[in-house]
Amino acid sequence: MSAKLIQTNDTPFVKLDVDGVTVDIIENALRNAREEMDAVLFRTAMSPGIREQGDCFPMIANREGKMVVGQFGSFIGPFLEAYDAEIEEGDVILTNDPYMCNAAVSHLPDWVVLVPVFKEGRHIAWSAMFGHMSDNGGMVPGSIPIEATTIYQEGIRIPPTKLYKKGVLQADLLELILHNVRTPQWNRFDLNALVAACNTAAKRCVQLAERFGDDVLDSTMGIMLQRNYDAMKHIIEMFIPEEPREFTDYLCDDGMGAGPYKIHCTMWREGSKAIFDFEGTDPQAQSSVNFFLNEDMFKMFFGSFTINVVDPQIVFNDGFYDLVDVRIPAGTLLKPKFPAALSGRTHALGRIFDVLGALLGMGAPEMMLNAAGFSDSPHLFYSGYDDTGEWFQLFQIGFGGVPGRPVGDGPDGHSLWPGFTNVPNEFIESYFPLRIERYETIPDSGGAGLHRGGNGLSVAYHFLCDGSVGIHDERWLTYPWGVLGGDTGMRSTKRIVRTDGTEEWLPAKAEGIKVKKGDVLYFNTWGGGGWGDALERDPQLVAADVRRRLVTAEGAKRYGVIVTSDMRVDSAATEALRAKMRAERGDEKSLFNFGGTVEELRERCEVETHLAAPTDPRVLLGA
Repeated sequence: MSAKLIQTNDTPFVKLDVDGVTVDIIENALRNAREEMDAVLFRTAMSPGIREQGDCFPMIANREGKMVVGQFGSFIGPFLEAYDAEIEEGDVILTNDPYMCNAAVSHLPDWVVLVPVFKEGRHIAWSAMFGHMSDNGGMVPGSIPIEATTIYQEGIRIPPTKLYKKGVLQADLLELILHNVRTPQWNRFDLNALVAACNTAAKRCVQLAERFGDDVLDSTMGIMLQRNYDAMKHIIEMFIPEEPREFTDYLCDDGMGAGPYKIHCTMWREGSKAIFDFEGTDPQAQSSVNFFLNEDMFKMFFGSFTINVVDPQIVFNDGFYDLVDVRIPAGTLLKPKFPAALSGRTHALGRIFDVLGALLGMGAPEMMLNAAGFSDSPHLFYSGYDDTGEWFQLFQIGFGGVPGRPVGDGPDGHSLWPGFTNVPNEFIESYFPLRIERYETIPDSGGAGLHRGGNGLSVAYHFLCDGSVGIHDERWLTYPWGVLGGDTGMRSTKRIVRTDGTEEWLPAKAEGIKVKKGDVLYFNTWGGGGWGDALERDPQLVAADVRRRLVTAEGAKRYGVIVTSDMRVDSAATEALRAKMRAERGDEKSLFNFGGTVEELRERCEVETHLAAPTDPRVLLGA
C-alpha cells in the first residue's frame, strides 16, 4: 500500500554539480521560506496555542519526502507508505491519526497538512505543517484525557484525507470534522492558517525553480542533505562510542495510579552508524501517557540535539537518517499496540531528551553533559460557561527550569522544547474568566551546582467562574537529576485553595477537577538539576542570585555561602562553612544525583509530596 503521485510532466530530473554560491543562496532562501511559514501561520491562526505559543512545526522536503529545512523532521515517508491513493496537483492532505501513518504524528490533537508542490505539471517538492488544535473532541475539553484507555476516547480520528482535491475544498468533509470538536471556529481558522503556510512555502519553491531551474533546485536539495550526512557522520564517529552505553530514566506515573514507568536505552556505534536500542523499557501504560515513537522522529531528536550542542550552524535536515538505527520493542511505553491511548504522550517525549542528554553527555561530561529537567510541557486546561452563558476553553502550556549545563546556569521558567513562547498574562485575563495573581520563579527550586539549575515557575490562577480544570505535569515523584556533583532540582507541586480556606494537594496528572468562582490554583513546575560542585560556585554569583530573589539566604548555604542581611558575602563565614561541608561529604562525586532510588522515592513519597506513591506498573500488569 502506497501513494501514487500523478504528474502531467514526467521529465526526468538531471543531477547537476551546483556551485557553492548557488547552493548557499538556495539554502538560505529555503530557510527563509520555512521562517515565512511560521510568520503566515501566526498572523492568521486564531487559537492562543498556535498564535501565541507557537505550537506548530513547519517543513519543506524534497520530492522524495526528505526534509531539507524544518523543525520536526519528515513524516512524509511513513505517510506515503500508509496512503493508498493518488495525489495530484492542487491536493491538500490532512491527517491526525498516529496509527494510520506509523506515528508520523504522535497524538490526535496534532493536525498535519501536507501539500505536494508542482511546477508546470512536474512534482518538485513537498511542504507540510502541523499544529496543535485546541480541541479534537473526545472525553475531556482539550482532548488529552489522561484516563483514556483507548484512542477511541481521544476524539475524532482523521485518516490521511484530501481536504482539497485539485484545488477544490471538500467542504462537507471539513464540516463533518469540525462538527466533532468543541472549538470549531478556532480549529477552522487554525486549519486555514496551516494550509496558507504550506501554500506559501510551495510558492517560494516554485519561484526558486523558476529562477534557477528545476534541476538546480532538486540537485541543491540533494547537496543540502549530503552536507548534513557528512557533518553527522563526523559527529557520530567522534562522540558515539563503540562500547555500549546505557541509561535509565522514569516517567513518574500514568495518571491512573501506576508508576514510575522505566525508559531504558542502550547506545553504541557500529562503523559510522549509531545504534539506539530501547530494550528494557516498561510495557505500555494503561492510560494515555504512551508515546508511539516513530523511529525517524527519534532520529530527528538525536540529530537536533547533537547539532545544537556540537555545531548549530549545520542546517538541520533528514540527510543523516541512514546513519542511525533505532530499535523499539513493540508493546512498550514507546511503541504501544493499537488501540492504546496516546494523547498524553508529551511527558514521555520530554523524558526522551533527558535520556538522550545523559547517553550523549556521559562520555565527555565536562563538555556535553546536561543535568535533567528538559521540558515536560506542563499543561493546564480550564473550561466551562461564563456568566453570559458562553463556552470558554483554555489550554495553556507552562514552563519549568532548564537544567544546568557545561556553559552555564539553566534559564529560569523557560522551555527548551520545542521552543514555545509564553502566552502573555494580559491576553489570558482578557479572553478567559480568570486572574493570574502570581507569575514568578520559585527561589531555590533550581538544583545547586557550579552552574545552577533554572528555577521553576509558580503561577497562581484565580478562577472567576465555576468550571472544570485539568492538569498534566511531570517530575513530581522522580527528581530532575543533577550531574557532576550538582544537586537535584525541586519537584513540581499542585495545590488548590478553596474559597472556604481549605487546601487540597492535587496530583500532577488529573482531570475533571471542579472549581468554583474564587478558588485559587497554585501551579508550581519543576526546577532544573544542578551542574557541577556547588562549593565551587563563585560566592559573588550566589549573592547576586539572592539579591535577584532566585536564591534565598538560607538556600545560599547549599553553596556553602553565608549572605549577610545587606545581601553581601560574609567571606570568613563562607570559607569556614565550605571547609566544614567538604570535610563532611568527602571527595567522592557521583556523575548523576537522582535523589534516591525508585524504591526510596516510593517510601518517602507521601511525606515529601502529600500524595500516595504509585503502584509498580509491572505488578499491576502481573509481569
